[in-house]
Parts: sequence; structure tokens; C-alpha cells
Amino acid sequence: MEAGLPDRLHRTPSTAPAGIVHLGLGAFFRAHGAIYVAEAMARSGGDWGIIGVSLQSPGTRDRLAPQGWAYTALELGPEGETPQVVTVLRDVLVAPENPQAVLDAMAAPAVRIVSLTVTEKGYCHEPSTGRLNADHPDIRHDLDHPLPKSAPGFLVRALAQRRAAGVAPFTVLCCDNLPENGRVVRGVVLDLARLIDPDLADWIAAHGAFPATMVDRIVPATTPADLDRLEALTGQRDEAPVMHEPFRQWVVEDRFVGGDRPDLGAVGVQMVTDVTPFEHMKLRMLNGTHSALAYLGYLAGHQTIADTVADPAFADLLTRLWQEEIIPALTPPPGVDLGAYADALAARFANPAIRHRTWQIAMDGSQKLPQRILGTIAEGRAAGRAVPGLTLAVAAWMRYASGRDEAGGPIDVRDPLAPTLAGLWDEDAARTVQGFLALEQVFPQVLRADAGFVRDLSRTLHMLVERGARDTVAAL
Repeated sequence: MEAGLPDRLHRTPSTAPAGIVHLGLGAFFRAHGAIYVAEAMARSGGDWGIIGVSLQSPGTRDRLAPQGWAYTALELGPEGETPQVVTVLRDVLVAPENPQAVLDAMAAPAVRIVSLTVTEKGYCHEPSTGRLNADHPDIRHDLDHPLPKSAPGFLVRALAQRRAAGVAPFTVLCCDNLPENGRVVRGVVLDLARLIDPDLADWIAAHGAFPATMVDRIVPATTPADLDRLEALTGQRDEAPVMHEPFRQWVVEDRFVGGDRPDLGAVGVQMVTDVTPFEHMKLRMLNGTHSALAYLGYLAGHQTIADTVADPAFADLLTRLWQEEIIPALTPPPGVDLGAYADALAARFANPAIRHRTWQIAMDGSQKLPQRILGTIAEGRAAGRAVPGLTLAVAAWMRYASGRDEAGGPIDVRDPLAPTLAGLWDEDAARTVQGFLALEQVFPQVLRADAGFVRDLSRTLHMLVERGARDTVAAL
């Protein structure tokens, strides 16, 4: 090491076999699931080390390799920061470089779980229906080639290898924010398997397991300033740390192939028979309001969620969304007070140490809104409840997706439908709404056919354009 420079974080990697392959090794899983798995092994043993897989680029692999796959998870509390070195990774593979190596890792008998955080769009499904989009370019590729590109393609081809070798299927553990995520991923995998080999689909259906999960921890994007601050705190240079809030929650349906899993319950994971009430609570109360604040906050000039809720108008909107529009549509999980849960969320959102950018949360809105917001709107309207705040959130997404902010400046819209969405924008709010509502992969039929919703959304979008985001929020 050159004189005067800090040592690079490094740990000698374990040679124990991996029990888990994780597709989509981003910051969230490294700040959440990987830590739980490491703690479960420390508490109860087992060979549950993780092979991470990047489905796109080598960046994460290249930053972690010189560190022996170790990294720091930095807890950002309101009163200080606490670092923890995580050493549960055994290797990191880059799928585009060697897809067969990824399939071989997934097919290894020692691997009993394949987990995923590939974001909603990574499942190549129609968000409004949950079914496989067979016309997705990656799915079309995977139907014609034995070496896949998509996450569903890797799952199906790896399960095919295991079946051919006489090895039991792995458990597929989805850790993304999809309602009934286990059921959705099972359906996508079976749809693709049937198109490739119907007998394989029957084998997966009979012997596989796709437990539902609910995950919760706010994990802001890591910045260069974070790297420098962590170096000053620890005296070591880490090029691949993750930042996270103190709170964490993981609810898992206890259904695994052969019952084989880490002892997650010993380290605080809630192992349950029905995840649905937990996921609805989290998707609608946390993720739904996160998206609402992201679009409206961004348009109003707020860079982070903490900045947004520090604005009294947005703090009032947040309270109204929970109390009047979201909580009335929920069945609380056993033993959970939804009002107290909302209070805890408000404190988490306001944590000044968490700089969770509105632009980051605003990504992939076409994939996120159906489960985070549109379902609540549909249920509220069916029950005769007014949902003006959530309707405003949808209007704000349309305004944001136009690609131009309130001052006419460009917005870097990251969404698989970004070009289509920008082309739907019209100076007339009613025409814009009609164009967006024609997106069947986003809006359910019940809302597209609801004349009252179409009218309310058009009026709200017109007001948003005329008055701006903050004045509209305040007027609401």
C-alpha cells in the first residue's frame, strides 16, 4: 500500500460451499437479506454462503473482488453511524460474461435457494395482470436460445439442468416489491417453462417452492461522499459499501423445498403462513406514499424524501393519505396497529441521515404504480371512498413521465416505457389522461372504465399543471 493511503478493506473469502445464489446483487439485498443470512449462520450454523449474480454489468463484481467479496453496511441513524463488515458472499458472477457459469452455480446440488432482487421490471411480466409478457425482448431471446438473458430465463434453464441431473429444484425466494410475489414469480416461471418444455413446467409445479415475502428497509444510493466519510470513520477504503436505516423487517412464508433454509427466525425474520396482509400494508403504506412523495416532491424541487416531508404541505398530505385513503382499504396483520405503523413510517421518512432521493424512488413508475397505488384507488372507489391524494399521485407520475419539469427543464426519466410515456403528453390534460389510461399493462380495466376516475384524474392533472405541485398539494 502506498505511503499515506488507507488500507483497502479485505477479507479472505470462505471456501465453504454456497447454499444460496442471489440474482440481482444490488445495494438493497446486501443491506438486508445478506445480513440476515450472515446472522443466521452465525447463530445456528449451516452452509448458506451466497453467490451473487449481476444480470447486467460487472461494476459490483469489480468493486467487491479486490475486497475478497467483503463490504461494509453502514447504519445511518438519527444520532450517528454504525459500520458492520459483511462477509457472507462467496463469489460474484456477471451473467452477460458467462451465462453458463451462472446456470451451473444455480444447478449445483449444494444450492438450495435462489433469491432475487431484480426490481419489478426484471420479471418480464405485465404489472396489471401478473402474467408473463411473452413479447418481451428478453423472453423472446430466452425462448430461442439455451443461454438466457432474463431472470425468469435463468430460473427456468437452471431448473431444467437440475431436473436432467436428478437434483431437486431450488426454492425461488423473491425479495422484490410485488404483491403476492411468490405467486407472481411462480406463474411467470411456469408460463415460460411451458413454452419451452411442458414436462419441465409440470415438474416445477409439483416439486418447486415459491414462498411469498415482504421486505422492508430504506437503502439510499451510495455516493462518493459516503465512501470518503466511511473511510474517515473506519480507517479503511471500501469501494462497495451500502447505506441503510436502522429499521429492518423481513416476513417470509415458511414454505421451502424439503424445509431446507437458514434459521432465519432466530435472527428476527417473521416466518408466517400468510404474508399477504404484511405485504399489502407495506406496499401501500410505505411504497405507495414513497412513490407519491417522490413524484410530487421532485416536481416541487425537493431532492430527498426527508426534504419533502419537512415541507408542512407534504407532511399533511402524507397523514391524509394514510388516514383517509390507504388504511381504510387494509386488513391489518395480526397484532399490528396501522396507526402506530404510520407513525413509525413518518419518523423513518423524516430521518435526516437517510438521503433517499426522490429521483431514485421515481424510477420505473409504470411497473410500480399498479401494486403501490392503483389497487388502493380501485378498492377505495369501489367502496365509495374519495381518493384525491392518490389520484394526485397518479397525475404527478404522468407529469413527471412527460420528461419536463415545471420550469421546462429535462427530467431523466428511467422507465422501461419512457419513450412511450413521453409521447403521450399533451397540453390538454384530458387527452393526456386518455393516452395514459390506454396502457393496459399499467392500468386495470376497472379504472380505465371508471368515468368518474377519468374525470377526477383529468381535473387533477389540469390543476397540477396550472398551479404546480406544491400549491396543488397545499390546496388538497
